[in-house]
Amino acid sequence: MKTTNQDCPKNSYKKVGFDLKLKIIDEIHNGRISINHASDKYQVSRTSIYFWIKKYATLDQKKQYMSKKDEIKRLKEKIEELEFVKDFQQDVIADMELLTGVDMAKKSLPETLAKEIEKKKQDRLKRNG
Repeated sequence: MKTTNQDCPKNSYKKVGFDLKLKIIDEIHNGRISINHASDKYQVSRTSIYFWIKKYATLDQKKQYMSKKDEIKRLKEKIEELEFVKDFQQDVIADMELLTGVDMAKKSLPETLAKEIEKKKQDRLKRNG
């Protein structure tokens, strides 16, 4: 019995002109298409697309394709900043509620945030006597 040895089909890619390269980069940059989808749609390798992005993309576009570590670091910094802003705003609301006697948080904020502000008010009352 003879077995035939079938090779894996090799992807054949076509040569891509400069204008099409820029079009692909632009579509990816504007979020209309992913790199994987562009590779399938235009029959070009992902490696080629990454190379084009590196070679032809503007500085702003290159920033969009930052490494995962850099992106995680940036997002962690943003989370810290937003948590600081949230705590500050809650402190201000708690102080205003103590001064005015009006429960603004319960009326206009989600329940979890209103509970946090209520806790801050209780802590302030304990500290101030």
